[in-house]
Amino acid sequence: MYIPSLSPYAFKIGPIAVHWYGIFMALSIAAGAYYLYVKSKELNYDEDFLLNLLMIVVISGIVGARLMFVLANDIDWFYKDPIQILKIYEGGLSWHGAILGGFLAGLYYCRKKNVRINPLEDYAVIGLAIGNMLVRIGNIFNQEVLGRQTDFAFGRWPAQLVGVAMGLILLIRYFYIERKHMPYGYQFWSFIFYYQLMRGLIEETVRENPLFLPVYLNNHLGIGFFTLTQIATPFILILAYWMMRRVLNDPENKKLSY
Repeated sequence: MYIPSLSPYAFKIGPIAVHWYGIFMALSIAAGAYYLYVKSKELNYDEDFLLNLLMIVVISGIVGARLMFVLANDIDWFYKDPIQILKIYEGGLSWHGAILGGFLAGLYYCRKKNVRINPLEDYAVIGLAIGNMLVRIGNIFNQEVLGRQTDFAFGRWPAQLVGVAMGLILLIRYFYIERKHMPYGYQFWSFIFYYQLMRGLIEETVRENPLFLPVYLNNHLGIGFFTLTQIATPFILILAYWMMRRVLNDPENKKLSY
């Protein structure tokens, strides 16, 4: 969806400009952190541990998201214009980098404190789903994550709205699965599985991303294969499926016996 009349700025105070993208990101982080905190307190997690964990995961997630984006899209920024790397308020964050950075930092901290991470992973799904919806709306204001041009009357594919729909579907799915009392860890890894499946098959197909392996491109329909994300999709699906089976088969990971 491309709307040139939209401004990326929500408001300005003197030289300081507040971007819609940053507002939506902050809202998603706040909503996800609040849900994780409240649910984790019900399982008697220590308050100081949770607050420290949230700070570590959020910072590491943002750093990972930015570094992954720069490495995949503008690696020359590291030596030509490093200041650009810090301008996250202008957009340019990698979802996969955020997951990787936040997960690895959270895993390290939980192991350091000898605390189980599986329930915390599951509670993080809410923030991830909401974040996918709100950040994609922020992408509309930033005029980025555009869909491919087609010969249809609507012009470009509304790639950002596809992302919003994916987040909404996964949010609804979370609460549906929550009623089934699946083992801890299943929600997180099944979220990764189905997100990546939809991302690889739908969003990336209609999104205006460079074809890393140009096997097929149809300019009339506005679809193409394969972007870098699509190439990585089978490997991510295999990992997520393996982790899903692992948590399901772990006799010490039953939700009701935690």
